[in-house]
Amino acid sequence: MVKFMARENSKQRLLLAVISAIAAIGGLLFGYDTGVISGAILYIKKQYVMTTLQEELVISMVSLGAIFGALLGGPLSDYVGRKKIVLSSSLVFIISAIGLSLAGSVNELIFWRLIVGFAIGVSSATAPLYIAELAPRHVRGGLVTINQLFITIGILFSYLIGLLFVDTQSWRLMFGIAAIPAAFQFIVMCFFPESPRFLTNIGDKKGALAVLKRFRGSEEDAALEITHIEKMISKKKPHWSELLSKRVRPALFAGVGVTVIQQITGINTIIYYAPTIFKFAGFGSDRAALLATTWVGVVNVLMTFVAIYLLDKVGRKPLLLFGLGGMVVSLIVLGIGFYQTVSSTLIAVISLVCLFTYIASFAYSLGPVGWLLNSEIYPLHIRGKAMGVATCANWVSNFIVTATFLNLINLFGKAGTFWLYGLIGFFGLFFIWRKIPETKSKSLEEIEEFWK
Repeated sequence: MVKFMARENSKQRLLLAVISAIAAIGGLLFGYDTGVISGAILYIKKQYVMTTLQEELVISMVSLGAIFGALLGGPLSDYVGRKKIVLSSSLVFIISAIGLSLAGSVNELIFWRLIVGFAIGVSSATAPLYIAELAPRHVRGGLVTINQLFITIGILFSYLIGLLFVDTQSWRLMFGIAAIPAAFQFIVMCFFPESPRFLTNIGDKKGALAVLKRFRGSEEDAALEITHIEKMISKKKPHWSELLSKRVRPALFAGVGVTVIQQITGINTIIYYAPTIFKFAGFGSDRAALLATTWVGVVNVLMTFVAIYLLDKVGRKPLLLFGLGGMVVSLIVLGIGFYQTVSSTLIAVISLVCLFTYIASFAYSLGPVGWLLNSEIYPLHIRGKAMGVATCANWVSNFIVTATFLNLINLFGKAGTFWLYGLIGFFGLFFIWRKIPETKSKSLEEIEEFWK
């Protein structure tokens, strides 16, 4: 194990936080663009005559685009660098935001939603990698989780924008706003360094050392870290088949597993369908349901701050187990509330408490740790490919869960659907207990050695 003695000074810590926040703007756009459609679609339908299929395509094309973006963005980051791919995603965000705001037909909306989904997939596969490979081991969890924090802020912001535009119904402006943070990210990110691990992997040891000297407590620490990175670099050219090799397969199984569990325990049914669930529970008006949904977004943001504080102190695995346990209990109680024949007021209270508990438990566990683990556990030479596969699995699961929620309600009823998600969460606890390693305070190279 390589020993790192000196901690970063306050200026270095601040700069690391700023770089992580700028890289995580893709997460902000991820949250905003996936959430804003819930309000915008109400106004789009008033302007364009849409079939049910067209409406479903406008909403779901983001997930489809993200699948392809993740599969392409991850591997490309192994070849051209993490920074360049993050910059490319911000350009696509700008273009798609403008395209959506100027769309003249439903087909154009579907196309541009596909493109913005592509940008989300690219960003979600590469931004966590960039932050993780730049961050010191003892604060890596908190810095990478800034990306998840920005996702939650983006979702909350989309809810607030939906409320703000209730009167004007300007869906074009709702989409166009996203170009502003994307342009800001592109401009500022140009001045940031490339990942030192990518630079080392392509043979630029001098450049990597110069980057690490800026962000480590001493030059000796930077030199030791470079030595450790070089030791772990594979001389083989990475191929997709290597993801199934004896060395990589356990890490990929763990990473894909945790991202799938993140989705199939129902998180995006809560994010996308929270107003519908609150209406099920007896909230009388659309505005009351939207306001309750906004508070779900607030809890999501606040508890992600808790995750940033705890991840590098408590560890990844304990938060996963406690958080998923809280989600399972919330889903069971929520199902009981819908199953029992009680007053609508009581159901409304139960649903509000359960959804707040569910989203809070997710926000400090599966939400941030799913992305964090996948940025940590893969060998350097194939990290982008593996991250791309895991991110793709995340979006496929997202698409399946959101596309089947209302059908499950019709098939099993409200109570049965939430109990099904709770049962999946119970099996997820067993998977995490057996298959997920603790990565707190370990360097990326030490984590790589663990799988050997």
